[in-house]
Amino acid sequence: MATKSSIMDTNSYTDATGHLLDGQTYELVQRRQKYMGGAYRLFYRKPVNLVRGEGEYLWDANGTKYLDMYNNVAGIGHCHPAVVEAVTGQMQQLNTHTRYLHERIVDYSEEILELLPDEIDKIMYMCTGSEANDLALRMAAEYTGGKGIIVSQEAYHGTSALTSGCSPALGSEQPLLPNVRLICTPDYYRQGGTPEEFTAWYAGEMQKKIDELQAAGYPLSCFLADSIFSSDGVHPNPVGFLKAAIDVVHKNGGVFIADEVQPGFARTGDSFWGFARHGIVPDLVTMGKPMGNGIPVSGLAARHEVMAAFSDRLPYFNTFGGNPVSIAAAQAVLHVIKEEQLQEHCRIVGGKLLTALNEVKARHPESVGDVRGAGLFIGFELVKNDGKKTPDQAKALDLIELLRDHQVLTSVAGHYGNVLKLRPPMAFQECDIDWIASALDQCLSITEE
Repeated sequence: MATKSSIMDTNSYTDATGHLLDGQTYELVQRRQKYMGGAYRLFYRKPVNLVRGEGEYLWDANGTKYLDMYNNVAGIGHCHPAVVEAVTGQMQQLNTHTRYLHERIVDYSEEILELLPDEIDKIMYMCTGSEANDLALRMAAEYTGGKGIIVSQEAYHGTSALTSGCSPALGSEQPLLPNVRLICTPDYYRQGGTPEEFTAWYAGEMQKKIDELQAAGYPLSCFLADSIFSSDGVHPNPVGFLKAAIDVVHKNGGVFIADEVQPGFARTGDSFWGFARHGIVPDLVTMGKPMGNGIPVSGLAARHEVMAAFSDRLPYFNTFGGNPVSIAAAQAVLHVIKEEQLQEHCRIVGGKLLTALNEVKARHPESVGDVRGAGLFIGFELVKNDGKKTPDQAKALDLIELLRDHQVLTSVAGHYGNVLKLRPPMAFQECDIDWIASALDQCLSITEE
């Protein structure tokens, strides 16, 4: 996702040293702008023209190989042969909608629900995470009778009218809905204290936001959150802190929607779902992006009583949601995660990556404030050399451009756009650690000159 802090000016493309684009790239950029307009933003001052992917690697039109440190859409790796085979085989047989019986969707529903808490026992299908979150918000309102919505300070939950109004990461030009309140980012790096104190503080902040909604005439409906707070700058710790805040939500008659589009599907290593790291049983769970490894498929799973409040009264049909080809991709993803033991892989390799990045931090204390993460989901925070943990967005933006020139692709996140979001495909291997660590070392040295 391109947030307000990671998109680039589409009118002036240069590389990190200020050189203009080569003629072929410049022509392609101009044609894209002519026919597609300004809404489609590109990463990088010097955009990358990608033509091929395999595992954790990408290649551009000139044959240059890149390490992908950002892409969780191809969660199990770019062009994974199991997904290619499953999609091709099903496309050769049948692709239609869910108003006909088809065995695949029933089989997959059993498989995915087995990976969720027992209380989450029903599931519906869409094409995108935006659609899943949109439906979850509607479902929460029907079940609770409330309208008040709480999201994190820099949340991103989708592009529909409803979800974009709950997505402050889209920037000030995208107004929030009047019934939405923002709870502060759970920034343990800056807040400090013991885990117990931090947990109590965040639960108290939740109650304050609920009271604000109530005073404004919006009884609580839900708290919608990505449990690793990806767009807020990746805040996974302390483990378990989120549970007390969810207890406050439930005490006030609301429900918790766990947006697992980014932390789900084994990525954190500690658990299959991000929310499980915190010992939480959500009321609704949304999923997308890595669910189909690039094939559009998303889902909304829920407690049966929550789903019934909506589905027993209001019909819902999504023409492409849950089609056999998309479900074939989703099935293949689950099987690969199990067969290749990717959750354990993320835990082990992610731990080694975190160690290596902390070593980079130790060599650049004037630039790197914090390195934090879970599994293959890490935030690398850039700060100014003033002893005050002041966010340094300019350095972070320069750094991602320099990394691009060192064939490493990533982007930034956080309220100040000063955190590198390092979230490679789970095909990332231990042998790739030196590439990213060395590139960071060299690029940080350049920014510090």
